[in-house]
Amino acid sequence: MSNPQVELHVTINVADTATQGVITLELDAVNAPKSTENFLNYVNDGFYNGTVFHRVIKNFMIQGGGMTPDMKQKETKAAVENEAKNGLKNDKYTVAMARTSDPHSATAQFFINVVDNGFLNHTSPTPQGWGYAVFGKVVKGEDIVDAIKKVRTTRKGFHDDVPFDAVVIDKAVAI
Repeated sequence: MSNPQVELHVTINVADTATQGVITLELDAVNAPKSTENFLNYVNDGFYNGTVFHRVIKNFMIQGGGMTPDMKQKETKAAVENEAKNGLKNDKYTVAMARTSDPHSATAQFFINVVDNGFLNHTSPTPQGWGYAVFGKVVKGEDIVDAIKKVRTTRKGFHDDVPFDAVVIDKAVAI
């Protein structure tokens, strides 16, 4: 299980048009074993099915995996240790664990970098230097990632950069 893969089956809604596509992620169980195992557990439990990409910033990243289309946060399991010091970089089309200001707070949410985001890389074991743990990369479906980063966004409740029309992860499947 050194390089498991996961398909994210996605529906991008724009006005009255729905576009479906698949993003295939290759996970790095060698360099990010805890993050990979955590992600796969959520995939195998069906947790991501029906969640949305709830934060989209076109020159930064697309984030998903924890909110329903009505912006309700799903209950998660315990946080996973931050593996950002694994040498993997937050380069374009890599996938990383999303977290709060606590470096070791990542649970289910993840993001796909849509540009090289070197400032997110680990620099030191301090609150400011921990970085964000990359645990895989997009190996197919870059065009779907690129389509998502272009959707119109708005503010919903306390959340900024939310797609105006839902971008739904219909299902996530380990292949």
